[in-house]
Amino acid sequence: MQRYFLEESYTPQERYEVTGEPYHHMVRVMRMNTGQQVYLAFQNRVSIIAEITDMTESTVVLKEIAKEQQVKELPIAITIASGYPKGDKLDLVIQKGTELGAASFIGFPAKTSVVKWDAKKLAKKQQRLEKIAQEAAEQSHRQVTPTVELIATEQEFLTKVATYDVIVVAYEESAKQGERAQLAQILQQVEPGTRLLAIFGPEGGLTPQEVATLVEMQGQLCGLGPRILRAETAPFYLLSAASYQLELL
Repeated sequence: MQRYFLEESYTPQERYEVTGEPYHHMVRVMRMNTGQQVYLAFQNRVSIIAEITDMTESTVVLKEIAKEQQVKELPIAITIASGYPKGDKLDLVIQKGTELGAASFIGFPAKTSVVKWDAKKLAKKQQRLEKIAQEAAEQSHRQVTPTVELIATEQEFLTKVATYDVIVVAYEESAKQGERAQLAQILQQVEPGTRLLAIFGPEGGLTPQEVATLVEMQGQLCGLGPRILRAETAPFYLLSAASYQLELL
């Protein structure tokens, strides 16, 4: 069953009207007809099963059949912050990270980032990544679409860092030194609703200076197992570990 995210909060109504891109996808791409059912996901994390009752030249009209009961979101909100990597690796991080439950994504210019994007390129790239996140959220039946923010300066990123409840810094040197317990301890102790920021460097990693700054801001250094992971792989490890600890145990 197809899932569509609406830019409005859920309120009980006799009929729901869908326009714009969701309308186009239902009518032009999926060629749906009256009587077919879809999921409608609202901004306030309510999802319903709805049946198409009417279709016009610009609107699909639906009625609520039932509310979706299964919870699809992690009990804590994890933001993945990635130092800008090469090529299309950030596309992969956002696509798969959405499937694994990330609440939001931040891209930032790390000191070892090779790519340099001006404001125009950042805006265009962010729009593309938001579309990737939306499509991945629909495919994985998320109840919310993760947000994506691409940041232009280091100071702007550090201002963002300061707003989180828990800050985790994935650090290669911690892994090399055999540190394995910190991430597990954090995930065992976090309370539902916690806003956790997980920071990952680009291909060249985070510099000692960047790490020192993040530690001063209460960042906790974590190794991600005994193997050294690629910049695009490390976020998936952390999200999978969070899902196991918080959802499966």
